[in-house]
Amino acid sequence: MNPTIMFGSNTKAALPHLLVNNVGIIIALVIVLGESLCSVESFKFELNSGGAKCVAEDMKIHTMNVGKYDITNPNDAQPLPDSHRVNVRVTSIGGNTYHLGEKVASGQFSFVAGEAGDYIACFRAVEHDPPITLTIDFDWKLGVKTIGGNNVAKQSQVEIMVLQLKQMQESASSIREEMINLRLGQEKGEEFDLKSLHRIFLLSYISIFIILSVAGMQLMHLKRFFEKKKLI
Repeated sequence: MNPTIMFGSNTKAALPHLLVNNVGIIIALVIVLGESLCSVESFKFELNSGGAKCVAEDMKIHTMNVGKYDITNPNDAQPLPDSHRVNVRVTSIGGNTYHLGEKVASGQFSFVAGEAGDYIACFRAVEHDPPITLTIDFDWKLGVKTIGGNNVAKQSQVEIMVLQLKQMQESASSIREEMINLRLGQEKGEEFDLKSLHRIFLLSYISIFIILSVAGMQLMHLKRFFEKKKLI
């Protein structure tokens, strides 16, 4: 049986890079800023025994994800029966598995998207005779707001902060290298200009020497000419 796919809207979240040395301060600031920079998808759907349904989200690389799901108990006075179980798998478009739950009644997951594209959470109900219908509550949070109040996201928090700091470090290193290259280029230009100036001075002295030598030779020639003509 082919699963049904439900596509949710994805709000593109962006978080400014924060140049703060204390990771705890960074996380606190992110929690404050993240109240409006998030996307929350909440679903409640029914699933028949042996059936499957999938939820797809399109996201950018490094997007943070936190999700949780549970099967509604049809009789609150009794424990959830063993027949109410699902297999859950969260995968990327590249085929990488980020979460796997087998024959579970509830669960949660968190990860940072390692690639851009569609991420799909598929739920498949276990077989049961006679068939039954399960009701599943599913929350999928994307972006910054997932950091606040979710213990499951602690590892992802650190990963996002480390990633951002690495990106800033790479940017700073790139700028520093560019400045060094510009400085080296400037020094080479100054050295070339200095050499050119020395050459100009040398050529000027040589030109003056040649002009004076020619003038001297011309004067000597004129003197001899006048002497032969007995003009002087």
